[in-house]
Amino acid sequence: MTRVLDSSEKTARAVAGRRPIRLGPFSGVLRWQPLVALLGGLVVLLAFFVLNLGLGEYQISPVEVLNTLLGGGDRAQQIIVVELRLPRSLTGLLVGAALGLAGAIMQALARNPLASPDMLGITWGAGTAATAVIVLGGTAGSIAGALANYGLPLVALAGGLVTGIAVYVLAYRRGVDSFRLVLVGVGVSALAGNATYWLLTVGDVNDASRALIWLTGSLNARGWEHVIPVAIALVVLIPLTLIGTHVLGALQFDDDTVRGLGVRRDLSRGALLLASVVLASIATAAAGPIQFVALATPQIALRVARTSRPPLLTSAVLGGALVVGSDVISRTAFGGMELPVGIITAVLGAPYLIYLLVRRYREVRA
Repeated sequence: MTRVLDSSEKTARAVAGRRPIRLGPFSGVLRWQPLVALLGGLVVLLAFFVLNLGLGEYQISPVEVLNTLLGGGDRAQQIIVVELRLPRSLTGLLVGAALGLAGAIMQALARNPLASPDMLGITWGAGTAATAVIVLGGTAGSIAGALANYGLPLVALAGGLVTGIAVYVLAYRRGVDSFRLVLVGVGVSALAGNATYWLLTVGDVNDASRALIWLTGSLNARGWEHVIPVAIALVVLIPLTLIGTHVLGALQFDDDTVRGLGVRRDLSRGALLLASVVLASIATAAAGPIQFVALATPQIALRVARTSRPPLLTSAVLGGALVVGSDVISRTAFGGMELPVGIITAVLGAPYLIYLLVRRYREVRA
């Protein structure tokens, strides 16, 4: 009788098709499809990264690129790969990862595939603040001019944070409804966009041109000073968001169920939303508002990994792959002319946004 009860208990604890894993106080199940999607995304990211380091006026083969990164290669290859191309590629990789992770958190919180820093006005808020500094700082004396040169990332970060807080406060009515959050975000995005265009019209022509290049999202002339802030943000926020994954899972349910699970709804939602806004703002401060990465990559990761919500790590990896791959196209596909990487991501992402809108419309009418 005892042997029969033990067997029944083991059957009840096991999940069909999933291998349980326990590490100290933590436990979970091994899911092969998300793991394969993550590893596949890492392979694609590495391929684009090496390709981006090797292509250019001075062509270097992938094998020589890897050899140079490991300390080999001649002096010319060291200068080209490590000093000239590596900071740009790393900036693209980290910015894409930050945007992908920010979009995954926001879409999971809102339970809405249209909720992303692009659609909610976070990137536009950061862009408006940066444009104000570029346009007004260029004609308002030495203090503002120095701010325009050295304080641009900080101002963009502040603009994104203020916009994110404004969207959350305006959408809050005894909780945050995803539909209201998207509507408020679209309105704030339109307001910030028009403020940006107004600033461009009142500023000096040269300053407005510089602001326009920044607003398209570009990796041109990016150095280690752009790599370090995004890297620090990812090193700090990725572990914190992974620790909060189980809370993110609980927030997928309705408010009554969340309260029944013992999760502090508003505190958890506010902390995760703040992490998403910080990631998107720092990424925008480093490379400008690169559109559609935060919108598209979480949904691509969701479909590839076949999970119930956008997987965080896979979204970050695919975000990095999308930006680095778009940078390869922008540098090499148009002869001697180089396009801002934001134009390539917009061309790739706009059809996907139309697809999401049509699909959402059909779901509402069904």
